Amino acid sequence: MRTLLVNGSPHTVQGVHVSILDSFEKGLKKAGSETIRIDLYDQKIQPCKGCFTCWTKTPGKCIQQDDMVSLLPQIAQADILALVTPVYLDGMTGPMKSFLDRTIPLLKGRVELRDDHMRHVTRDTTKISKMVLLSASGFSELDNFGPLVSHVQAISRNLGCEYAGEVLVPSGWFIGRSSEDVDNVSSVIEEAGMDLVNVGMIPSSISSEIYSLVSRSDVVDSMNRYYGQFE
Repeated sequence: MRTLLVNGSPHTVQGVHVSILDSFEKGLKKAGSETIRIDLYDQKIQPCKGCFTCWTKTPGKCIQQDDMVSLLPQIAQADILALVTPVYLDGMTGPMKSFLDRTIPLLKGRVELRDDHMRHVTRDTTKISKMVLLSASGFSELDNFGPLVSHVQAISRNLGCEYAGEVLVPSGWFIGRSSEDVDNVSSVIEEAGMDLVNVGMIPSSISSEIYSLVSRSDVVDSMNRYYGQFE
């Protein structure tokens, strides 16, 4: 089994999303999955031009010659695609969106009906069977992840793969201030990686378990003390 970990955070050396990635990858490897890690902010990926050349003149190949040329085969051969992104204005980061837009060469222009809905046909060379989401937000409430989760679920349906769950880390920046909280969250996320390989899904209870580790009032007070000094 091969898992492709795609980091859409601007932080690639340290920070909450690096910690999430490290813990999740550790769990994946413990359960026997091979992993490949990509930091999108280190890649040169242009936005999709919407020319549909990859569906017509050069089926399966994009007209743009950038880092997606080497990334597309890696995506196609992954069993699990793990998307890692902070919440930016209720959604994913710009590089993550551009990356996903550029995956359309993995599909054909021709459509079929799946679950009574029009979907593009997945190319035979694409083997992705599962997609998962890992995300942190500065806010405490889990519903802040709602639009992002819905978007990724829709993307998985369009790519013809199963949405296998998510790891959501509210108050992400605040958790990093306490070594005890970091250890607790890391342990939960590592278990989520193992469950994904062993059971095929990330348990739905994972995010609520992480949510319960931090007091919202502490997060509000700390955030207001810090940013209030700049007003």
